[in-house]
Order: sequence, then structure tokens, then C-alpha cells
Amino acid sequence: MKNAALITGASSGIGRELARIHAEKGNDVIAVATNTERLQSLKDELERSHGISVMTITKDLTVERAGREVFDTIRQEGIEIEYLINNAGFGGQGKFHERAWESDLAMIRLNIIALTELTRLFLPGFVARDSGRVLNTSSTASLVPGPLQAVYFATKAYVTSFSNAVASELHDSKVTVTNLMPGATETGFARTSGMEKTDLFAKMVSARSVAEDGYNAMMRGDLDVISGLSFSQRMMLRFAPFVPRHMIMDQVRKGQEVPA
Repeated sequence: MKNAALITGASSGIGRELARIHAEKGNDVIAVATNTERLQSLKDELERSHGISVMTITKDLTVERAGREVFDTIRQEGIEIEYLINNAGFGGQGKFHERAWESDLAMIRLNIIALTELTRLFLPGFVARDSGRVLNTSSTASLVPGPLQAVYFATKAYVTSFSNAVASELHDSKVTVTNLMPGATETGFARTSGMEKTDLFAKMVSARSVAEDGYNAMMRGDLDVISGLSFSQRMMLRFAPFVPRHMIMDQVRKGQEVPA
């Protein structure tokens, strides 16, 4: 495969658009997701439209050692990955003490453990050949605490911190790690997290525009990129460090409350 990108969560939303962008440039794709039919549809679309190769891997990354299984599959095929795009993730609305622990545990396994495991498995090869780019999809949620999405916001804070730290460790190499922080985006996230009726998702940007911002930032080797925020939202984030924490949390909580 040529200039292969491994993209998790590739069957929908930002991940699907990232796969399309990579394929449009004549590059091959390894698409990982849980939905076999959507993966096959993506494969057929990209190979027909762009004449590239797409390998699909149906895998639930919330399962222990799933990342290792993906890595072993690719290694057995003799494929060299040039781009690692850790995009898969999900959230869920509700008070932490009332939410099902199994759901939050799966969220931690996907948003944190799978991302970290895949990065750890592929990064040594990148460093050994001094070539490769990593794009991790975090969120603007990583920048503040998130009442009513306590675990989700916390997992994304991990992604941002982890991505930035590893990027710094690689400062003397040609390997880069970019952290993508989208705002409210037109994906299945709002629906699956139970937040489609909240103020936070009242105005959303397209998954394509966020994917373009993230992909271009990855190619430039940027450290962070924020995408999909209005001017007022950007100003709020800029001044957040100077506002009392309880006021920020009150505003976040109100934005995530589902109307009765």
C-alpha cells in the first residue's frame, strides 16, 4: 500500500471524511470501525472514485487488546503505516453517579486506552525510519471540565495532554503528533451521546470542514488545531483560564442540559 493511513472510527463522521480526503490525494487507506457494511461502502466508494486500495478491519476497540489485534493484522500483511489517525471515540450525557458504569468504562477504553495502545505500537516504527505523522482527535471539551459529561471531557483532556507531550518528546525527529480539537460537529456523536437537543449542539459545523482542518494541520506538523467554533466560542475559550472555574462549569453544565 502507498502512503497508507490507518484511520479508526472511519465508517462515519469525521473519520469517514478523513478517509475521503486521504484517498482524494491518491493515498491508500486502512479503515477501522465496528460497522462492516459501512466500511465496505466506504471501500467501494474510495476505490471506485480514486483508484486507490482500501483495507477494512472490523474491530470493536473498546475490547481489551483490540489495538494489538489491529497492529498484528497490519504487520502480518506487511503493510507500512505512514499516517496513524486515532479518530474513534464517543461520549454520553448524564450525571456520573447515575450513568451505567459499563458505558463509561467502554468510553475510557476507546477514547484513552485504544488510542494510547495504537500510538505505542506504531510509534517505534515511525521513529526508527524517522518518518510518520499521528493525528489524534480530541475535542475542545479537553480544555475545561464537563459537568454532565464528566468522563468524556476527562478522556479528551487526556488525549490533548498525551498528544502534546509525545509531540514534544519527538521534537528532534521528523515524526509529528497533531491534536485535533473540534467543537460541535455534524456527526452521529450528538445523537449517540443523547445531546442532540442541547444548546451545545444547536449549531454544528460539517464533519468535512473539521476533517480538512485536522488533515491539513497534520500535514503541516502542527501541535494543536481547533476547528468548528464560532468567534464567540473561541473568545470564551481564550478567556476561560481567567474566569473562576465554577462559573465555567456552570456555563458548560447549562449548555449540556437536555430540555424537559
